[in-house]
Amino acid sequence: MGDVISANLDEGKREVITARTSAVMAEFGRFYEQQYAVALFNSVRYEIEGGGNTQTQLLHRKEPLKNKSIFSGGLFQYLEESKKWRSRFLYVGDSYNISLYESKAAHDRGIHSKGVINCAGYRALTSMEEYLGLLNNSLGDTKAKSASAPFLKCPTQFPLILWHPYARHHYFCVMTEKEQKKWHAVFQDCVRHSNNGLSEECKVATPAFTDALRLYRQAKGHYGTWDMMCGNQAQILANLVMETLHPELKNLIVPRLKGKLQQRQKDWMLISDAVYRQVLSQTKTQHEALAQVCEMERPRLDSALRTDMDQIITSKEHVSGKIRALVSPRIEQLVRSKVQPYIHSILEALMEPTSRGFSEVRDILFRELVEVSKNTMNDSSKEKLGEHMDKISMLAFHPVKMQNCYEKMEALNLEGLQQRCDVSSPSVFIQRAQILMRQQMDNAVHTFEQLVHQSLDGHSGEDLCKTIQRCQDRVLKKYDYDSSTVRKKFFREALLQIIIPYMLKQLSTSCSPDLPKFKELIFEDFSRFILVESIFEEAVLQSVSKDIMMAVKEAAVQRRHNLYRDSMVLTNSDPNLHLLGEDTIDWAGQFGGVKGETQGGEVTNRKRKQIVSMIQLDGVPLPYESCQEVPGVDGIPEENEGQREQDLETEKPVNPVQQVPIEKEPGSPESVTEIRDLINPVLEVVEKDSSQLTNRMLPLEEGDEVKHITTVTEIVSRESPKKVEGELDATQIERALEEQQCVSAIESAIQQIEIAIQEDPGEHLSEGAIDSDGEFAQTSKNSSPLHHDDSGFQSPANENVEEVEPQPDTGDEVVDAEQVMLTLVEGVKTSIDLDAKATCDASEKKTEVETTADRCLL
Repeated sequence: MGDVISANLDEGKREVITARTSAVMAEFGRFYEQQYAVALFNSVRYEIEGGGNTQTQLLHRKEPLKNKSIFSGGLFQYLEESKKWRSRFLYVGDSYNISLYESKAAHDRGIHSKGVINCAGYRALTSMEEYLGLLNNSLGDTKAKSASAPFLKCPTQFPLILWHPYARHHYFCVMTEKEQKKWHAVFQDCVRHSNNGLSEECKVATPAFTDALRLYRQAKGHYGTWDMMCGNQAQILANLVMETLHPELKNLIVPRLKGKLQQRQKDWMLISDAVYRQVLSQTKTQHEALAQVCEMERPRLDSALRTDMDQIITSKEHVSGKIRALVSPRIEQLVRSKVQPYIHSILEALMEPTSRGFSEVRDILFRELVEVSKNTMNDSSKEKLGEHMDKISMLAFHPVKMQNCYEKMEALNLEGLQQRCDVSSPSVFIQRAQILMRQQMDNAVHTFEQLVHQSLDGHSGEDLCKTIQRCQDRVLKKYDYDSSTVRKKFFREALLQIIIPYMLKQLSTSCSPDLPKFKELIFEDFSRFILVESIFEEAVLQSVSKDIMMAVKEAAVQRRHNLYRDSMVLTNSDPNLHLLGEDTIDWAGQFGGVKGETQGGEVTNRKRKQIVSMIQLDGVPLPYESCQEVPGVDGIPEENEGQREQDLETEKPVNPVQQVPIEKEPGSPESVTEIRDLINPVLEVVEKDSSQLTNRMLPLEEGDEVKHITTVTEIVSRESPKKVEGELDATQIERALEEQQCVSAIESAIQQIEIAIQEDPGEHLSEGAIDSDGEFAQTSKNSSPLHHDDSGFQSPANENVEEVEPQPDTGDEVVDAEQVMLTLVEGVKTSIDLDAKATCDASEKKTEVETTADRCLL
């Protein structure tokens, strides 16, 4: 790998990359310094004059993911260095960066991770065909086919690939489709969050950066949206450099690569990643230096603005009037002929999937809140309520539950505008709408939490259920209003992002040459805060904003897609709502007594509460599933081994989940045997050593009463057929089966004798002996070693019986404890043959039965 990179990226090429990056950063720096002063002017002016933002009905929390983690689990990763698949434990924290560990134990011990993946600019793929198509397009080889074999083989049928146009690709795989869907949702959420890397809290730096970037690209002839505006400032600038540098290097290096198509693809990816890492390191350093220079100059600019704000505003309005007088006729003509006819169609294309997505958010919110209400009706304790509230507190950041909402927005289709309005991809609008869906869901859940928490004191169980339902209705109404407001704002911004670049491109040739002459009307002291290019763009923006506002207003008046009119303002509907807290409520800590462990004031990663639950298939434990500990490296299938092991695994029967024994709670006896045991308790005596007994007599304590004695000889069953085959030969097995059959026949005979004795010991004794003879012969033919008749009693004459259950004696006589004799049999081996049983003398059996009966009647 290092040879490929060093051979194609020598010192000369690396110097060219460094020089190109420095040139781009220097040109961008001039735009950034200009826009920084303009953004500071707008911020101070807004602060002084104030703005009329619409007051939201739902509350917003500052740090929703504090002390939380998104997901963690085990899967397989393909390593470029060893060309093998290895198990890895992935941890996704509140920063949405993916940390890779050797195992879960390594993560729990706090060992440094093997690597961290920032998903900005990536795409999460689940199909090898889709990946090969993107790979062939990036290589630019006309001979490549989308169906060509990849350079790696996935050991399972469920791959997960993180693809980037410039950076290194990451390959994962899982064992089941359920795992694949969950991990894909998690990866998509990581990409979505990482792409939204610019903080909206920075009222000066963020607008200055975005405007400088837009002006830089417009100077290069790119007016439309840019789908690589992903990540933080350094990543966006690295993408900006690679936008022009990457094609040049590809044309220079790819023709020199040797080997088959798969090998050339692999080598080019490694080279592209090395170039991207070099550019990213340089853009990060230079942007930090640029931002530091502007921040150091900010106090001086801020002081000048506050001193001369009135004069600066007057001067800007004067110049704006002059510019509008010149460009307004051209702008109005362009709007009437090429913009107005398409506003409604663009708006309809935006409203349909966006409204479906927000409607799905409301449905999921409603189902979760109803579930809380139902659970509260079943158990109205505060501990149980705290448990349910803790589960839904992070609903907005659950990528699996929110996936249906996000998929509704994926249907956005702006194909007709991509060429006309220079819209490169609808992904910019899709991800923005998905971020807004997540924010609205979190605001609604947070508002519900605050309302319920405020109403907990002094309410009984029944009142608590009613209170939760009232809070639910209030939150849903507020969500409907805020959802309408947020969507209308999103529609206006999206229309402006689509139309304004198109108009600027059409007007640039006719209006741009006339703008420099207006710089003479600006005082030199105010020239940093007033730019003629910015005034021209504001004039274009104002000219089309009126038409856009009218189109959105008409859609609201017609009640299309559940949009509210602007006149419907819920002012002071909840005057005390915004007095509630903005922090996340610790339901588990307050009501469940569970608090995270802290180290140095911060909750450790391994103790943080995880939002997404682990993956567990019903009844099917998988060895490498993310819900379980990741296996060792020695047990991981390689490229060819993995497929064979998977095929063998599918042929094997699925093992059931290991059952945990459940102890039966004590209750009333349900059978006759249990009732008899309660009346006449049975004492079990286990003979471990026969030498402990004196003359085979068992001493009894004073007061003990014996009504019945049964001797049981227990034979341990064989563990497995394989073990028996290893220990016994065929003759021993046959002999054991014969012994079992004989024993079963004797047990059956004794059972009949016992019944006869219980009816009339004196009169039916002979009949019992004769009947037992017939029953003995009949039962011996159908007896089986696997099924024993455990009924009957044990007598000295039948010492070879193995297992007998005690039968209660129905006689009225009490047995004298001194005359009781206990017979224990140890190591009995019977030699009764099945053929000899039929010829047994009836008189001998009668004598044995009489002896047994006499002893039982003592």
